[in-house]
Amino acid sequence: MTRILRIAAAQSGPVPKNETREETLSRLIRMLRKAADQKAELIVFTECALTPFFPHWWIEDEAELDAYYDSVVPGVSTQALFEEARKLGIGVHLGYAELCQNTDQKRRFNSSVLVNQEGETVGRFRKVHLPGHAEHRPDNPFQNLEKRYFEVGDLGFPTWNAFGGVVGMCICNDRRWSETYRVLALGGAELILLGYNTPDHIPEHPELDRLVDFQHQLCMQAGAYQNGCWVVAVGKAGLEEGVSQIGLTSIIAPSGEIVAQSKTRGDELVIHDCDLDATTVYKKAMFNFEANRSPEHYRAITEQRGVKTPESVQ
Repeated sequence: MTRILRIAAAQSGPVPKNETREETLSRLIRMLRKAADQKAELIVFTECALTPFFPHWWIEDEAELDAYYDSVVPGVSTQALFEEARKLGIGVHLGYAELCQNTDQKRRFNSSVLVNQEGETVGRFRKVHLPGHAEHRPDNPFQNLEKRYFEVGDLGFPTWNAFGGVVGMCICNDRRWSETYRVLALGGAELILLGYNTPDHIPEHPELDRLVDFQHQLCMQAGAYQNGCWVVAVGKAGLEEGVSQIGLTSIIAPSGEIVAQSKTRGDELVIHDCDLDATTVYKKAMFNFEANRSPEHYRAITEQRGVKTPESVQ
């Protein structure tokens, strides 16, 4: 018996600065309803899905900056989305900018949350690999200020039993690092959910622009195959406040094949029936994690070669 999970990857078109939170949320709810109409069990929204991707702008006013963050998700500002999802019996993955405020400290993270079909929170993730810079670069056509507006995620790469399998999350630039997939797979992940906002232009290295689409897909296809995982990657697409973003929302099988992909640069659903049992041949046969990929296996190899591991340096 196969474990089929019908997933809707919900690509977002541009979110302009003058679009209200209510308008943006209405767009997400429309896609949610369409996904439910097509019998999807889980809908995956992109990184910072509730706002324009504000790290592309230099913002000095603290109140203006705070307006892009949410302190509680699900919460008052997103209640309509999650309440509708619960009524429709569909799970939700949502990326958002998270503000953690206590009496003496304000912390900001690029975060995502996973909520099941009953409306219960399964888990949370905070982006680990923050790209870009912290200083203003006024000569650039746009900024990449994640290092200014977010802290490095402090939750690691956890996995959860949910939706009939083992699920993990990462965000945008995390997808480019092999250790992201490796750690999630060692935690049992069969399904990796991620959102991204990726421009098709690299201001500091325009010679690499021609490779943006290729390298975006390459890292995820390799990660899926080498770790025997499904990868559901959901993008922002189109021209948002002068920044052209690639879209290319994709569902990638454990074979590394792209089995479904967006065709537009606007709001679009990409739906696929993902067989979680398709991971088994890679995890237990092709790569045989138990025999070849346990932490103990790596430790033994390094110690045989005389490399000091953290445990042996005590």
